[in-house]
Amino acid sequence: MHYVDVILPLPLERYFAYRITTAEADFLRQGMRVAVPFGKSKIYTGIVYRVHQEAPVAYEVKDIELIVDDEPVVTGDQIKFWEWIASYYVCTVGQVMRAALPKSMMLESETLVIKSPQYVVDDEALNDKEFLIMEALEYRNSLKVQDVMDILERKTVLPILREMLDKEYIVLQEELYSTYVPKTVKYISLAPAYQSDDALKVLLDDLNARAVKQRDAIMTLFMLQTGHREVTTKQLQERANITRSVVKSLIDKAIFIEQEKQIDRVRDSASDHNDLLELQPEQDRALGEIHSAFAKAESKTTLLHGVTSSGKTEIYVRLIKEQLEQGNQALYLLPEIALTTQLITRLKHYFKHQVLVYHSRYNLNERLEVWQHVLQADEPYVVIGARSAVLLPFQNLKLIIVDEEHETSYKQFDPDPRYHARDTAIVLAHLKKANVLLGSATPSIESYYNASSGKYELVELHQRYGNVRMPEINMVDLKEKYKRKKMTGHFSDTLIDAMKDAFKAQKQVILFQNKRGYAPIMECNTCGHAPQCPNCDVSLTYHQYKKQLRCHYCGFHNFVPQECVACTSTALDTKGFGTQQIEEEFKELFPDHKIARMDLDTTRGKNSYATLIEKVDTGAIDCLVGTQMLTKGLDFRNVVLVGVMNADSMLNFPDFRAHERCFQLLTQVAGRAGRTDEVGKVLIQSYNPEHVILQQVSTYDYTTMYKEQIEERYQFKYPPYQRLIRLTFKHRDYNTTLESANWFVSAMNQIPHGVEVLGPEFPPVARIRNLYQVNVMIKMSKKHKPQVIKNYVRKVKRSFEATKAYRSVRCNVDVDCY
Repeated sequence: MHYVDVILPLPLERYFAYRITTAEADFLRQGMRVAVPFGKSKIYTGIVYRVHQEAPVAYEVKDIELIVDDEPVVTGDQIKFWEWIASYYVCTVGQVMRAALPKSMMLESETLVIKSPQYVVDDEALNDKEFLIMEALEYRNSLKVQDVMDILERKTVLPILREMLDKEYIVLQEELYSTYVPKTVKYISLAPAYQSDDALKVLLDDLNARAVKQRDAIMTLFMLQTGHREVTTKQLQERANITRSVVKSLIDKAIFIEQEKQIDRVRDSASDHNDLLELQPEQDRALGEIHSAFAKAESKTTLLHGVTSSGKTEIYVRLIKEQLEQGNQALYLLPEIALTTQLITRLKHYFKHQVLVYHSRYNLNERLEVWQHVLQADEPYVVIGARSAVLLPFQNLKLIIVDEEHETSYKQFDPDPRYHARDTAIVLAHLKKANVLLGSATPSIESYYNASSGKYELVELHQRYGNVRMPEINMVDLKEKYKRKKMTGHFSDTLIDAMKDAFKAQKQVILFQNKRGYAPIMECNTCGHAPQCPNCDVSLTYHQYKKQLRCHYCGFHNFVPQECVACTSTALDTKGFGTQQIEEEFKELFPDHKIARMDLDTTRGKNSYATLIEKVDTGAIDCLVGTQMLTKGLDFRNVVLVGVMNADSMLNFPDFRAHERCFQLLTQVAGRAGRTDEVGKVLIQSYNPEHVILQQVSTYDYTTMYKEQIEERYQFKYPPYQRLIRLTFKHRDYNTTLESANWFVSAMNQIPHGVEVLGPEFPPVARIRNLYQVNVMIKMSKKHKPQVIKNYVRKVKRSFEATKAYRSVRCNVDVDCY
């Protein structure tokens, strides 16, 4: 008897065995998809882990439903990589599989509602809802659950279906379906009978008087087809200015032939590559040092620390070109989809069709096609993507570039696996014997520590491309400005004058405010009441455009009240300010200039980033106001002034990384200014301009900041000297949440060679989406073996989930929490 172990996309610790025939055992290989039954009626897509003959004893073995693939869709290295992620980040291989595979590869089963063969028509016995369902089944063989919801106009239909099932009115059946739909395009051509000039002339003479539009269509197609070009039906309709009915009538007359062909969503057509830009001497030196570092050992990690606008991207392009010429694959990771948008244009300029893009704004079908191209490795590709691109099935990957490696966006927060793309990329490189290049103007403390201690190689770029000078950074003391009444809204007179000078010189301005919305709080001036979110322990943010109060944690929104709900006073005022308020104040100050906003509210669509960036590049807008999205490596050539509206909120954040983050954000946003010949200017508004971090930002003194921060980390036992694991407990009841966390802490305190366990402690926002949250922090020093501690956490978590009192408590494990 043969069996196959299958990885299921579920949070279960083990693989499950299914029975297969000898022929299936000969055919199946690791990495193929199989559809298997699980539980009472569900069918899941699983990945074959291994074929064997060891019969499982703990449960009844079922047969597989069907084999989905002829060839493996997941590589052996990839499964090893999944196992490492599951082991390191304390989750299951099934959860990694669900995160890695495009949804369109996951055949899911859908419940179909079918009329029972035993059902005898008796309308009297049916209630109204049952009657509507049975009436619909008279006209259709089956209904999906969503159809039933639409018919009854309600969301909770399962209790009704369960009742009908008990009465034997209906039966439920599982149907497998796939969400992948290939993209097709209709091409049009002249029928062979009319290809000759004589036959075409006779046809046109015949149509001349009777059907002018049809004649125009034939003439247009004839012109478009010169040079044996393929013409799409859409192109013909647009060029000839005709409707679909005209084309259809010519197809019916056998004059036109229409063919539907499958096309590629993600690849551009092949064409010649453009020449690369010439490197400056400083870049040449850095490139040589990177080559030397890579030559020292297989899969070597190198940190490129280069100031903003030092031409790091041109070095990356050179390294990618070398790999593509050798027939290898390269991966270029970026923290933000906005960055990918700008970089795609740049890389496609050099590498044309060899560029593939992979991120969450791509639809399911596009992501599946990228997966297939990378897996088949029919051509060397460079894949540009956000963190999920690290999970693609690379075949001959030899170079990984992690740009802006300090960015927190590389860390996955929810759901599992909570992996860090930079760290997983380094492990993937070890598996693939590839080289890794981490690039940043403000490296994370951990990466710089690894480079200083010899774990990574360090290469530095001290000059901007073309020897352009770094922007001049000046502090604006808000205390002094308010005292002297030199503020207009949230703009100081210094900032307004600098903006006027920039606009006079036909230049652009960036304004940075790290909070979206209009104002974070609306408050009653009489009694001090501020509207709170009913689901979270946080005040509602005022959004002026929609005249709404919104919660940025759960999405709850409400209309702005006309009077205070506590005391009925109409004296309502806003406190604090966000990007919307800055945008409004700008319009009052500069009515003749165009402004755009870049924050989560304005960039939800697939192409919204590209549209915004294009407007800045073409000069359609004079000022761009935004949140931290602005800081992530964007290259705007005409920006000479950057204004930071308030730097203090970043400094006073309750996090051991707050000062490091503040330095990174301000240095990065300053780097958007003066990227061409003209020296840029940066104005940072603050109530505390003498703060040590702000002074270090103003002199670009990364080294001093690093030395001070690393000393603090050593004293207070934080990374890179200790590793952190954060456990978060979530439940609707306050006491249950706290009790469950205390139970876990007491279990963790029994670890031999004890680790430091801090908490339980409620975070600043203790309730989100009606769930109370409690954090427990585990600190591991270098004397501890991390894997032993993680295995112990797994063991305690299993016992915790088996305890009846805590089964409804959600416990999340976040390794290397950021």
